[in-house]
Amino acid sequence: MENCTIREANLADLPAILDILNQPEMENGEALSLTEAESLVTNAQQQPFYKIYLAEINNQAVGTFTLIINKTLGHKGAGVALVETVAVKPESQGTGLGKKMMTEALKVAAEHSCYKLMLSSSLKREKAHGFYDNLGFERHGHSFLITPTTQYD
Repeated sequence: MENCTIREANLADLPAILDILNQPEMENGEALSLTEAESLVTNAQQQPFYKIYLAEINNQAVGTFTLIINKTLGHKGAGVALVETVAVKPESQGTGLGKKMMTEALKVAAEHSCYKLMLSSSLKREKAHGFYDNLGFERHGHSFLITPTTQYD
């Protein structure tokens, strides 16, 4: 893929990232405001490894993902990498960009001695499931979700 770069995003990239995320399949027009996003990123930068990446083709923002790495007590202190908020603009889907983004995430995870890279995908995103299957991701275990509330006290 020519003229494609993947780099760590910065605060100035947030409008482009929010635009990428504001797709019907992703946020249904309910993306964060710029002010909310800036606050979230500023707080996330305090974490040991919480990085947002931006993919660009010919200097145009076309994809994004977040990579979070945490060390664990198990697996001899190896890291666990979590990929989150993966999105590619519709016009760039099917071009190999998503594969390039996931290759970058895997490379960074390996550089940080992670024993696994994991992600979850909504059941309704069947096209994304096929994408991850084709990249060699294995469907593993079950994913459980609960909305935290104060009623569990």
